[in-house]
Amino acid sequence: MRWTTVGYSSIMDHSEVPVLDALQDFRDHGYTPFNPPGHRQGRGVDPRVLDVLGRDLFAADVITPNGLDDRRTTGRVLERAQELMADAVNADHAFFSTCGSSLSVKSAMLAVAGPHEKLIVPRHAHKSVISALILSGVCPVWIAPHWDAERHLAHPPGPDEVRALFRAEPEAKGMLLVTPTDYGTCGDIRAVAEACHEFGKPLIVDEAWGAHLPFHPDLPPWAMDADADLCVTSVHKSGAAVEQSSVFHLQGDRVDPAALKAREDLLGTTSATSLVYASLDGWRRQMVQHGKALLTSDLALARTTRASLDELPGLRVMGEAEFTGPSLADSLDPLKLVVDVSGLDISGYQAADWLREHRRVTVGLSDHRRIVAHFTHADDERSAGVLVDALRALTRDAGSLPTPKPVDLPSPRELQLETAMLPRDAFFATVEQVPADQAVGRIAAEMITPYPPGAPAVLPGEVITREILDYVRSGLAAGMVLPDPADPDLESVRVVAR
Repeated sequence: MRWTTVGYSSIMDHSEVPVLDALQDFRDHGYTPFNPPGHRQGRGVDPRVLDVLGRDLFAADVITPNGLDDRRTTGRVLERAQELMADAVNADHAFFSTCGSSLSVKSAMLAVAGPHEKLIVPRHAHKSVISALILSGVCPVWIAPHWDAERHLAHPPGPDEVRALFRAEPEAKGMLLVTPTDYGTCGDIRAVAEACHEFGKPLIVDEAWGAHLPFHPDLPPWAMDADADLCVTSVHKSGAAVEQSSVFHLQGDRVDPAALKAREDLLGTTSATSLVYASLDGWRRQMVQHGKALLTSDLALARTTRASLDELPGLRVMGEAEFTGPSLADSLDPLKLVVDVSGLDISGYQAADWLREHRRVTVGLSDHRRIVAHFTHADDERSAGVLVDALRALTRDAGSLPTPKPVDLPSPRELQLETAMLPRDAFFATVEQVPADQAVGRIAAEMITPYPPGAPAVLPGEVITREILDYVRSGLAAGMVLPDPADPDLESVRVVAR
């Protein structure tokens, strides 16, 4: 890891926390604000709200201009915090986002391709990527992920597919790669970046689940170290920042940093909360100073927990043997514990609901046969023990759960729908709501997205098939969450009017 950054000749001092220091200074000087936020550091908040949230949370909510900084932001509080972040992770530039990686990935895509221009996008991308296509009018060139038909999983595509697409679509402005996936599987970023760069095109990496990767050598490669041009991370997922905390990082000269900042300004809020900025700033200092030690302990805890869970009857903790290899993933984040519960004759949806209701344990992802428990450096022997005990109890009580409803799982071929219109054109077209059975063969005007992981099964502009409709409707009946459709019961579907 380097300790100097572009434009600086001196060593960066990573004990510095510009946002936190400015917040402390604001408190120490006893400012009396007559500008936002209107709660006045908590004085105007309903006491019943303070009973739940606490006054300290509101006391830390300070606007940046004429708050953390002066009116013209001459103290460069935010800029210095971003420079330190970039230096910490080997990037040339870092930009803080207060709207999660959903905003960051939109900004990144719009910095590479504009309306009616082409961008290579994997079909298993998050719904935020599809939202970016709808907002921008960018034309997606779909690249198929590596499908695992046996386990019904999608892994990041490889460099051979990327080269083939750039040859077929030479006008494509760049590529987006999603890695790690929600299941922790990772693509070969370096090889894909090399393939993109052979054609002079930038690689964007949606690395929302990978904020921790730069800080330990035993984790999968980090996008900036693997020659990607632009990457997006969700620090609230794998780090220690509040929800909505995201950073996007840039290196090299294939993407203009001024254009990237302009796109972020177009989409982002002008009233960002210091809670996001301060927690990002503090997490960066923590990782630089203690990240390797914290993650070493976390990795060891994940290993022992994985072994304990593997001993429980009916459970299988999936790992490299199932996830990596030719036509699968390149590597695996060991902090994602993917537990197959199908040996208990229950679904992952049932397991997740039972764990929450009976053991007060929540997991991040569940599907028709798996749950995913995600470890971070905040976990310890106590929390790991709670997880093991909860799953042990599940193995005892699983027999009392009803037989799970079947999900009509399509083949990889059936998952790849025909694109008849651009996502933007279909989304903003004249639409009609038709009974589900009449939607087959029609062009979708909405997303239908199992969430999590949030990769749409149906996109605006795609032709709906019987197989995909049976999949999402049977999934909904089995416990799948589908937050997007206008009709939450999927008795009808929104399609482009004829």
